[in-house]
Amino acid sequence: MKHFVPTPTPEKLFIPLFADRVPAGFPSPAQDYIHARIDLNEYCISHPNATYFLYATGDSMLEAGITEGSMLVVDRSINPVHGDIVIASIAGEFTVKRLCLRPYPQLEPMNPKYKPIPLQEGRDDMEVVGVVVSSITRLK
Repeated sequence: MKHFVPTPTPEKLFIPLFADRVPAGFPSPAQDYIHARIDLNEYCISHPNATYFLYATGDSMLEAGITEGSMLVVDRSINPVHGDIVIASIAGEFTVKRLCLRPYPQLEPMNPKYKPIPLQEGRDDMEVVGVVVSSITRLK
């Protein structure tokens, strides 16, 4: 899969944001009304100095809507809590999983084909390196 390579640009790019929501079920008549203009960086990034992007690979997070090639927006300034989708480093390898702290700590895949990764106390080869705040999936 070919990955998007951004070109640095100092100016913001404001794109129209329509007020109407698009039903994923039955269609409704569209209202041609622009609610606002947004810059996707402002929408996706709360802490620019603590944010990075990476691409997902594999299918362990399908039920979270993260597919092969999804671009993940990761914020390393957020303290991860139960239920967050996180990027973790395990023995130097990165993985994206849901952090579960109850009933026992583990990293959960969101695809029943895969098993959770238990988080033993005192394990020093595992570290959460950021919380996924957005996933961007190109459809075409």
